[in-house]
Amino acid sequence: MDDHHDLFRPRGLHGVDHRIVSALRACGADPRVAGAARALSWAGEHGAVWVAAGLAGAVVDRPRRGAWLRGTALTAGAHAVSSLVKRVVRRPRPAHVEPLVGTVGRHSFPSSHATSAAAAAVAFGTLGARAVPPLAAAVCVSRLVAGVHYPSDVAAGAALGALTARLGARWMKGGTA
Repeated sequence: MDDHHDLFRPRGLHGVDHRIVSALRACGADPRVAGAARALSWAGEHGAVWVAAGLAGAVVDRPRRGAWLRGTALTAGAHAVSSLVKRVVRRPRPAHVEPLVGTVGRHSFPSSHATSAAAAAVAFGTLGARAVPPLAAAVCVSRLVAGVHYPSDVAAGAALGALTARLGARWMKGGTA
């Protein structure tokens, strides 16, 4: 600890979170990466891309319209739950990197983008929407590249979203909850 700089370097999980955000945010120095991160962050705002995908699925796949609509409701519900958890936990967003995007709120745990993305990946993935899981993963990573979440925020959000969709899977398919 002779290095004065080490006195201010976070340790443990918090330190790992900081280092990963710093490394991924540095990737955003490439204008193409920054543009993709901004676009994915914008699309995932309030789960908009997932609601649109669910509604499109309901229109296109008439025999499973109810399942698509219930999957959309699960995804929106997961997003709402993550917003409530944020209000309780109140973890500040990373302050050690310059964000690429603005945010609706100042709290970061859990990532609501990751919550709705994972919920959509699980819910719509069970309906055969193969493009949703990789797009959901890209939305999750975009929040790190944008510098607005720690990896633990994204991991917790993804776990919350996947769990919500998994718990609602029977209801989504038309059974009772």
